[in-house]
Amino acid sequence: MKGLSAFNIEIYKLSNSKHYYDFEVDDAFFENFENSPVEKGKLLVKVALDKRETLIEVVVSISGNIELTCDRSLELFDFPTDIEDRLIFKYGSEEMEVDDEITIITHNTQRINIAQFIYESIVLSVPYKKLHPKFVADEEEEDSSTGVMIYQDSAKDPDDKEPENDDEIDPRWEILKRLKNN
Repeated sequence: MKGLSAFNIEIYKLSNSKHYYDFEVDDAFFENFENSPVEKGKLLVKVALDKRETLIEVVVSISGNIELTCDRSLELFDFPTDIEDRLIFKYGSEEMEVDDEITIITHNTQRINIAQFIYESIVLSVPYKKLHPKFVADEEEEDSSTGVMIYQDSAKDPDDKEPENDDEIDPRWEILKRLKNN
């Protein structure tokens, strides 16, 4: 995890105002995370940090490409990524993570590391179905051409109405009708 120290932001030195940072994410970044669905990529991370008396708001913009494996052909392809996400650090008595977006830190905290947040944002941008761009056009074509499928019995025309004749009742329905009437 020593490679992630580049993503430290020394907050104790910062004045209460907006600050801007740029980071680069490459293959070495993803090596720090075990069993990562993303192993390679080249991304630019822009961080806008707004430090206030009671909280620190961090807006992260990530753009670039990550390398994915196509689920259909197992070919590698570059997937374009453009993410904007937000993280809030509030001051409190003890450090804890409230939810995905809010983390409590103490007033004595000297630095925050946003590497895990950047990693999670990138991984969450990976589509559930990873298709090489050459298959995406085929997939969209299939989806638009199929529309809604309606089953029709080929022996009957849907516009023809069946003659309603109570005299000719299927014997199975006759038994059920008698049970109902009893």
